[in-house]
Amino acid sequence: MSQQKLEPDPPRPSKRVRATDDPCIVTMQEMMRDKEGLLSLAQGAVHWQPPPEALNSLNDHAKLDDINSYGDDDGLPELRAALKEKLRVENGLEDVEVMVTTGANQAYVNLVLALIDASDGAVLFEPFYFNHMMALQMTGSADSVVRGRMTGDLLPDVDWLAKTLSTPADQRVRMVTLVNPGNPTGTIIPKTMLEAISKLCAEHGAWLVIDNTYEYFTYEHEGAAEHSCVAGDHVANIFSFSKAFGMMGWRVGYMAFPKTLKSSLLKVQDTIPICPCIASQRVALAALKEGGRTWVKQLVAGLSEQKKFVGDAVADTLGPACLLGGSGAIYLMARLPEAYQDDVAVVRWLADKHKICVIPGSACGAQGSLRISYANSPIERCKEAASRLRAGLAEIALGVASLA
Repeated sequence: MSQQKLEPDPPRPSKRVRATDDPCIVTMQEMMRDKEGLLSLAQGAVHWQPPPEALNSLNDHAKLDDINSYGDDDGLPELRAALKEKLRVENGLEDVEVMVTTGANQAYVNLVLALIDASDGAVLFEPFYFNHMMALQMTGSADSVVRGRMTGDLLPDVDWLAKTLSTPADQRVRMVTLVNPGNPTGTIIPKTMLEAISKLCAEHGAWLVIDNTYEYFTYEHEGAAEHSCVAGDHVANIFSFSKAFGMMGWRVGYMAFPKTLKSSLLKVQDTIPICPCIASQRVALAALKEGGRTWVKQLVAGLSEQKKFVGDAVADTLGPACLLGGSGAIYLMARLPEAYQDDVAVVRWLADKHKICVIPGSACGAQGSLRISYANSPIERCKEAASRLRAGLAEIALGVASLA
């Protein structure tokens, strides 16, 4: 009697990737692709382009021989030198190494790979930036993510962190991540709090990674605090050209870190991109020289009106207590009523009926809320987007929105 040959199971993706959340931005893009007339308050982007001088310099850059060649793994020397000066003058960070990356997201992945093992605890304060969670999941650290507590005003709970960092050695947290100003919360972390968290991390042998992508997106004219940085032998700071200089598609980020980490980070960098894009770096350098902080802050000041349109749409319908965050960055959060805690269903309903797209808070670990970005369209389109959001949230507030 012949024995039946068993067919092997077909190959499948790795456990790491299967344990990684689906990217909510891709879901939003697919949702918008199939519908006409949708307006977006979803993806975190700005409506402006890089400084004209930076774009105009492209013709000169294209004639340079190095555009088509490999560059230094950690970035063009002249860009890194300019960034070190910027970090010294604007951020108070001295005696640090700098690495240019393919956007701030790649900088974070580099740090996760270089700083922690899959079994090491890593704190993400909830609500968190979804790509940070995905980076930890994809590198095998999904089971070791410790979801940190926030206070009522969406700031890290320092007392909770102190207790968490004091856990036994076999459960020890090895990395703490902050986003300042926050994504998705839009809140600015005061310098005294940054210093307290940095001190705690140093005392307990944990790395502190701070994502400063929205450093220029502060609204001091509204009474909000300024952005600030902290440094140390255990601290890595991430920055980005994407939002501030309207360079989302150019993919240029960078990080400042202790010199002792350079060789470890170069291993990761050489394995992933080898080097950042030369053309993008040259545009970034021109943007830094021709535009700089002053150019960006003038544009950011103009976002206050857009933030008010969107914020009023939330507060006037759901109530002021349901409008959260917003002291910095380009985000507000809206807390949904108890009857509408399925925020994914709410997002789909808003897109289908009111032609407005937002991000479900559950993608950031904040079930029953919405993340709303107010910077991705010019003022008139933002007004229309806010009007559509208001109409949808009004139905939700009255309890007449049917999500079925």
